[in-house]
Amino acid sequence: MGTVAPERMSLFDVLGSKARLKILRELVSEPRYVSELAENVGMDGKTAVHHLSTLEEEGIVESYRLSQRKYYRLSKRIELRASPEPDSLFLLHADDVEAADDVDPAEGTDAAEDAPENADHDRV
Repeated sequence: MGTVAPERMSLFDVLGSKARLKILRELVSEPRYVSELAENVGMDGKTAVHHLSTLEEEGIVESYRLSQRKYYRLSKRIELRASPEPDSLFLLHADDVEAADDVDPAEGTDAAEDAPENADHDRV
């Protein structure tokens, strides 16, 4: 019997956790190692590793080793847009950091229409 691949979480599901949002907030400024992240966000190491694994599986963070420490850094730029009627929009969008760096933030784009193929987005 073959194994069934686990269903991929939506971006809303991944980012719907306060703990994961705290971790992402820490990673905005610079890469951090697991015990530093755990201490900064007020959780034990095992819980931090669980949330970091979820974020890594979904491609939002990536890890690398430096000596004996495992560091994590953001690998996607995440954006949430919400606007009222008449142009009602609720959009959660993530794209690779390299692709996002090529966009001039002053120009502004409609992520739902202009999202690159390597972007993840959920529109409600």
